[in-house]
Amino acid sequence: MDSPVDTNFQGQSGGRPGEQLLNAAARGVDLSSGGQIPTVRQSKVRNGKRVTAAGSGATAVGEKATPVAIPTAIPVAILVPGSVQRPPGKGEPLPTHEDAAGNVRVYVGDCREVLPRLTAVASCKVDLIFADPPFNMNRGYDSWDDNLPVNEYLRFTYSWLDLCIAGLRGGGSLWVNIPDDWAAEVVLFLKKRGLTMRNWCIWHYRFGQNTTERFINSKVHVLYFVKPGGIATWNGKEILELSDRATTYFDPRTLSKKDGMPPGMRVPLDVWYGQYFGRVQGNSKERRNYHDNQLPEAYLNRVIRCASNPGDTVLDPFLGSGTTGVMAHSLKRKFIGVEFSPLNAANAFARMQAGPVRSYDEPTGSAIFRPRSANAKAKAAVLDKVKGIGAKTEQTAESSPTKIRQAGRPRAAT
Repeated sequence: MDSPVDTNFQGQSGGRPGEQLLNAAARGVDLSSGGQIPTVRQSKVRNGKRVTAAGSGATAVGEKATPVAIPTAIPVAILVPGSVQRPPGKGEPLPTHEDAAGNVRVYVGDCREVLPRLTAVASCKVDLIFADPPFNMNRGYDSWDDNLPVNEYLRFTYSWLDLCIAGLRGGGSLWVNIPDDWAAEVVLFLKKRGLTMRNWCIWHYRFGQNTTERFINSKVHVLYFVKPGGIATWNGKEILELSDRATTYFDPRTLSKKDGMPPGMRVPLDVWYGQYFGRVQGNSKERRNYHDNQLPEAYLNRVIRCASNPGDTVLDPFLGSGTTGVMAHSLKRKFIGVEFSPLNAANAFARMQAGPVRSYDEPTGSAIFRPRSANAKAKAAVLDKVKGIGAKTEQTAESSPTKIRQAGRPRAAT
């Protein structure tokens, strides 16, 4: 039976919120030898069987993997700025892949072992961390066992979260892409670590896995937290989208906005969908067939633009297909990626060198209704003054399969 997860996240002594952090690296634990961190077997899925890297045995997909020995309590330490220490005798590793300027660095290994050895993490100078970890849904990853016992998966999650928290600068942001199964646990953990939740967003897509026994899943949680102790970066004007007032209702009030935003534009909603935000399927220009799960470029474009500046350091502890690195590099941020699979790391680096498949400089909209009829003069006034809105409105009208009639006078849209 699994040992109980230690849910007492309090530090051993007092301190400001964010200083009472569980961090094995700060205690000098040698993570490279396993230390207090549970290990994960390398494995592949072949003909419906999960085979260990050594080829010594297999379990059918869906079976529980053999539990790895884990501690009954997670070590706790007080983190103060600059206190993150590399494991004794372990200097910064050489990147497996690096660009000529040194602005893109990719490391192969377990992020729990690699992160404490990186200078940017040890000195708490990372500006933005985006993490899209394994979901523990028994997916057929190249070399990761995605079928851990629940308590072991939570220990794994809390370990990498604390290393990420430790590596952020004060005011730096941590973004976690996580499904329903683990969102509550991650949110509670980060709040008890003293981080401030800026947004609990939803990435919504229209291509969920079909089921008849419950509602179809069509979302993933986008958790946006900020570490205390510094000024957070927020570039709202870098990620504006076309407003429903302009694209659907042609409301002249959008031409004289008082919130500082340009006419016809708004900060996006906390439910993310629309053009280029769908799941990356096999016929997508973005699709890279070597990876089991891939996030759209538009998603990471929004995250990186709004919460970092050119020259900032962006880190992804689960590089995967490389979307974070693609967008960070194209937006002139310094990038550090860690990936467990050598194959994924090599492919992701090649993708970063190639760059994104399209530009994301022009705003798009997320309106779900056809444009309404309007006085020709009023409509022309809005269309003429809002950047790019004419083409976007025509596109919305052509792509809407059904005209939805709303009863009564429509409420003012944002």
